[in-house]
Amino acid sequence: MSIRTPAEVFPPGDFIREELESRGWTQGNLAKITGRPVSAINLIISAKKAITPETACELAGAFGTSPEFWLNLESAYRLSMLESTNEAIRDRAKIFGASPVKEMEERNWIPRTESVDELRKELSKFYFLASSGEGLNLKVAARAKARTAEVLIPEQIAWCVQALRLATSVSVSTFKPQTLADGIRELRALATYPQEVKYVPRVLSQIGIRFVVVRHLTKTKIDGAALWLGDGWDSPVIALSMRHDRIDYFWHTLLHELSHIKNQDTWVLDDDLQGTRITGNSQITAIEERADAEAADMLIPKQAMDSFIARTRPFYSKQRIVQFANLHKIHPGIVAGQLQYRGETLWSANREMLEKVRDVLISQAMTDGWESWRKKTYENKN
Repeated sequence: MSIRTPAEVFPPGDFIREELESRGWTQGNLAKITGRPVSAINLIISAKKAITPETACELAGAFGTSPEFWLNLESAYRLSMLESTNEAIRDRAKIFGASPVKEMEERNWIPRTESVDELRKELSKFYFLASSGEGLNLKVAARAKARTAEVLIPEQIAWCVQALRLATSVSVSTFKPQTLADGIRELRALATYPQEVKYVPRVLSQIGIRFVVVRHLTKTKIDGAALWLGDGWDSPVIALSMRHDRIDYFWHTLLHELSHIKNQDTWVLDDDLQGTRITGNSQITAIEERADAEAADMLIPKQAMDSFIARTRPFYSKQRIVQFANLHKIHPGIVAGQLQYRGETLWSANREMLEKVRDVLISQAMTDGWESWRKKTYENKN
């Protein structure tokens, strides 16, 4: 919607003066004609008193015009006086539209401010990665709503930037892509028991990958992201939101992001783990399908999973799932999760196998938002 404003707006008093001069009247004459005190006429002419509908009718009778003429002059003048305020409001609206300011303040990502200028400065600090001395250069492959990089929503950008800011505080060894395969095998060995999740941050740091857990924002629906600090590919970051607390979700998302790092994917976004993936970009779809397939294969070799399904379908008893899991030294909840993801079982099946791991993980990881959320949840329950 275009906004049109007049080039110049005059107070109605200027027009009244012109009418008085053209008729040879004084303010006293107009006061007698309208039945108002001279002081009231003076206040109207000096724009210290607004023209009301009653006054507009009196001026219309005195000068042979319409009441609307005077009311329109008054409205235009008063609105022009408020234009600077309106500009400030439009400025604030742009800022709030470009960043999730309220949530960023609640999460202490930025301090609460009193003015637009202060808010703009704080947002600039937030989006400027001071540790590198450079502005934002966001490279991300994230599990979130399907969209291309050009249309990342503000909440997604803010979440990724906070993950990067948090990651700068994580100490890691030098990243060497050739050692990634060994690191993945070491991680996979931890997928047998829920409590082993606590070692994941340490293993990732040993292979040079920074790991953080950032609670999602209201509109992000991000499960995880593969990010990179700086312009190159030598400082990878894995950020998880852990918005679903189940063992299969954690391991699949973690290895999905490791696939992105291994393949140096960037600017990839897809739907949440349990939603229907929708994207009009065939290249992005192919990348995500590859990451999903590689993540599943890292956990349970595809050939072994296919063989189990062929032998067992459709009678996936708990006993058979546990036996297969024990054979491959993996938690049965991960087997149950893959069966659900493949559509072999209902999402409601074997829910008791999908053990929670979030608290174990955040006890050892660099986190943002989850500790305060857990405290608030505890206080609400009690």
